[in-house]
Amino acid sequence: MSSATTSLAESFILDQLAEASKPQGQQYTDARSENTDGRDGFEEEAAYYLQRPADRKFKRVLWLVGVLCFVGWGLAAALFIIRGDYKHSSTKVHDPAATASRGSGAKVTLDQVLRGAWRPRRHEISWISGPQGEDGLLLERDSKKKGGYLVVEDVRERDAGTSSSARVLMVESGFNVGSRYIIPNKVWPSPDLRKVLVLSDIQSNWRHSFTGKYWIFDVATQTAEPLDGAHVDDRVQLASWSPQSDAIVFTRHNNMYLRKLDSQATVLQITKDGGSELFYGVPDWVYEEEVFSGNSATWWSEDGKYIAFLRTNESEVPTYPVQYFVSRPSGKQPKPGEENYPEVRDIKYPKAGASNPVVNLQFYDVAKEEVFSLDIKDDFADPDRLITEVVWADRKVLIRETNRVSDVLKVVLMDVERRSGRTIREDDVKALDGGWFEVSEFTTYIPADPVSGRIHAGYIDTVIYQGYDHLAYFTPLDNPNPIMLTKGDWEVVNAPSAVDLKKNQVYFVATKEGSTQRHVYRVKLDGTGLEAVTNTSKEGFYDVSFSKGANFALLTYNGPNVPWQKVLSMPGSGSDYESTVEDNQGLKSFAAKHELPIEIYSTITIDGFELNVLERRPPHFDPKKKYPVLFWMYQGPGSQSVDKRFTVDYQAFVASGLGYIVVTVDGRGTGFRGRKTRCVIRGNIGYWESTDQIAAAKIWAKKKYVDEDRMAIWGWSYGGFMTLKTLERDAGQTFKYGMAVAPVTDWRFYDSIYTERYMFTPQDNPVGYDNTSISDVESLGKNVRFLVMHGVADDNVHTQSTYTLLDKLDLAGVENYDVHIFPDSDHGIYFHNANRIVYDKLTNWLVNAFNGNWLRTDDPKPVPLIGRTVQKP
Repeated sequence: MSSATTSLAESFILDQLAEASKPQGQQYTDARSENTDGRDGFEEEAAYYLQRPADRKFKRVLWLVGVLCFVGWGLAAALFIIRGDYKHSSTKVHDPAATASRGSGAKVTLDQVLRGAWRPRRHEISWISGPQGEDGLLLERDSKKKGGYLVVEDVRERDAGTSSSARVLMVESGFNVGSRYIIPNKVWPSPDLRKVLVLSDIQSNWRHSFTGKYWIFDVATQTAEPLDGAHVDDRVQLASWSPQSDAIVFTRHNNMYLRKLDSQATVLQITKDGGSELFYGVPDWVYEEEVFSGNSATWWSEDGKYIAFLRTNESEVPTYPVQYFVSRPSGKQPKPGEENYPEVRDIKYPKAGASNPVVNLQFYDVAKEEVFSLDIKDDFADPDRLITEVVWADRKVLIRETNRVSDVLKVVLMDVERRSGRTIREDDVKALDGGWFEVSEFTTYIPADPVSGRIHAGYIDTVIYQGYDHLAYFTPLDNPNPIMLTKGDWEVVNAPSAVDLKKNQVYFVATKEGSTQRHVYRVKLDGTGLEAVTNTSKEGFYDVSFSKGANFALLTYNGPNVPWQKVLSMPGSGSDYESTVEDNQGLKSFAAKHELPIEIYSTITIDGFELNVLERRPPHFDPKKKYPVLFWMYQGPGSQSVDKRFTVDYQAFVASGLGYIVVTVDGRGTGFRGRKTRCVIRGNIGYWESTDQIAAAKIWAKKKYVDEDRMAIWGWSYGGFMTLKTLERDAGQTFKYGMAVAPVTDWRFYDSIYTERYMFTPQDNPVGYDNTSISDVESLGKNVRFLVMHGVADDNVHTQSTYTLLDKLDLAGVENYDVHIFPDSDHGIYFHNANRIVYDKLTNWLVNAFNGNWLRTDDPKPVPLIGRTVQKP
């Protein structure tokens, strides 16, 4: 019998016994009612029951109860087997009206969450094109059963123990170059599969960037040589193959070089003035973090005759010092006498309103060994230009640019052979909806092919159509009026995913079935024939990775049930193939032994905006009880936290392991519900989002199963900012506690590209910046208590945010808070066991809050001393 059934039976028996034993007129007392003497009230009543003789009525009640219990337990056991209650609720579709988990087993623990025990196994496929254009080829590492360390094979033969078509690129997992033994960290085969570019000795730089030593491995001889024999030990920032496999472009010390694969191993220096403030081919800190989400700003033309690259000048960008008190990330020994001083890393970090790096697109003509630039007549001025995407279109280049505050978009077309360029499209959203353009790197070039019905070349882009993000096909390239491929009150996501140029089919992921779901669809290039690829009759959250020709795909089902992955052929590909790559059977078995939270999805309407909500209830939720409630959110512009993915995270631990309710509300400003909901926050971030969190909390506070005096809120990064802003504006009326990790407290301190997209510049919107900062600390301090944690070496959200908040609290005399600073930890807070400490602290602090312990810290009094008799000698 499940523990839920047992508890209900016991409750019925105890109620009947209590009613039969009560003296006439005695009123029933709930076990949860408060007792002034601090005891639970059961001891005296139990003694009274034992002293009273059992009369006939009482015996009849006992007999009746015994019969009912026997019958009830029998029925419960039968239902337990018939209904499959021995299975965990995670294996079933959740009932939106559910009030109790049917699962039985262990609780989710914090240790499980932190060590990744609940993280689904997931595989990535490195799709590559064959030298003859073969589709469906993949690159595999550590494939000893296929005869080598690095193997290329047809995806349809990957399940076989051996593969006749498998091509071994590297037999062993390491190799010698002279006296050195090289262990690969990353590998990139040349397009003709005759060479492999190998990275070793990798060192992390920022979130995405790294440096290392590069080697060129020859497949035929299984030998290798340095990328640059004259500078073997110099660290390289980036290297990439020519599409013709005859050269490698790379950046070293912020200058670009070209390594030819000729008999002389020629190395040509492309740029010469790169240095600490001038970058070529790689992004600086802010472009890496906010634009490219990667370490490359270099793009080869398809024929390998030209290289486009960014020239980034950050000489006018102010510097922010990041201090390391324990470690020395540079790897350098301090100078004599400076051993006891912290290492300081100066970062060129443009805060809101400060000078941005100046970026220009330049080109290198490989044959002429010449660098050149193209001027655009109506281009943005240097200080006002953001270059966010570069796409080759044969011998032309499509460049996506916005102004500094990201509300004017220009698409520029450059002809590198004619050395000319012009703006072919311009969109201004200031008048449209007052919103902004997000960075997008999914523009897809569609070459002309009269045989396939494409007379002119074109490109597919995501555009705003009737208030939603949709796919549009622009053809010819300079035509500003597109063919709309998708329409409706839903949005495409990171689209398109792939294009089958032979069949004129466009594949994409969208929210057509609901904003919390993701399904895969396809549509023809003329905008007809829209159809689902995944099963839309069932809820799902999918993502997909296509082969180069879009004939095969790695389909990943992320939820709501336990995730799985399959490789399958697409309809019309000429192949009927499907293979399960991962079924996460181990996770299913693990889940069956645990009690996961009950997930209740719903919507609430605030000020006419319909918002998604996820409530996680403890297993065996009892609506007659009153539960503490923790709100958790991220809430950054365009983000989403309420979705149908299978997720067992810290919030699941709080619900299952601690027995609290956890509520997440995607308020105004979050994504995938259209631009009206998204863009309303512009110029005043934090206001409408906190309004929605407070309104939702008031709704939950009125629910009969919620303890309105025990409500808390927490978040990390933008969520940390939202925690503090919500506490500030709520002033203790609804939320009594809050926990903020790595919070922004004043958006003047955050980077320019991100902040100004949503807030304009501080010079143009000073009132908005004043309003959005955490400044009313008197109201912030009206809750019972709050917690702030931050990493000292956070290069993203600087501890300046927390330090200035602490100063404001000191000036105002606010003391009802706790703070924990983590030396040498960045935004993720990992250094020296810090991540574990973060979550231990969150947990213990929250339990203390909901246990009422922080109520006793407001005006602490010394405990009276206990006297004792002193014996005389």
